[in-house]
Amino acid sequence: MKIKEARAVTGSLTRTSKMPGLSYSLPAWECKTGAKLRKIKGSVCASCYALKGNYTRYPAIKSAQYVRLKSLKDKKWIASMVAQIIRQKYFRWHDAGDIQDMKHLYKIFKVCELTPDTKHWMPTREAQFLKQVNPDDVPKNLIIRQSSHMVDQGPVKFWPWTSTVTSGQEASCPAPKQNNSCGDCRNCWDRSISNISYGKH
Repeated sequence: MKIKEARAVTGSLTRTSKMPGLSYSLPAWECKTGAKLRKIKGSVCASCYALKGNYTRYPAIKSAQYVRLKSLKDKKWIASMVAQIIRQKYFRWHDAGDIQDMKHLYKIFKVCELTPDTKHWMPTREAQFLKQVNPDDVPKNLIIRQSSHMVDQGPVKFWPWTSTVTSGQEASCPAPKQNNSCGDCRNCWDRSISNISYGKH
């Protein structure tokens, strides 16, 4: 499938100044768990970056995210994503938004299997879906990090790869010290690192 045809199905992917490759976003308003956490003081989602700034300043961004959300039901979704990702060395799923259901998750698995030379990283708060998956069944080129729901909460116990948000302690993510850029750090994609801690936005 050609890139032009792929983009007609899913819309184009995102290239941010922070990331070493392309990323994929869905509307954060449609997060299953995040929508509930947004209403809870002290939760990570209470100050969600994907519900402010450029994500809300430009209507075209929100519109594009809803195009991507709708495209999940398209039979060409997997082929379209593969066509856009296959030449990427690193890829991030959901710089905004999250897994919608088990069908969505298994489609992502298939995309990863069809792009074996790409390292995929997907943070999620959707524990309800990960609890239905054996970590050994996750494609080896994909790391899914289950994010803790509350600021200063420790890593979850049921999943081998996690992420946390800290308000005061030293975060392991170096981006804030590097002009908010990953630089040459690729720890989020590294399965040998069990937890990544981020500073509170």
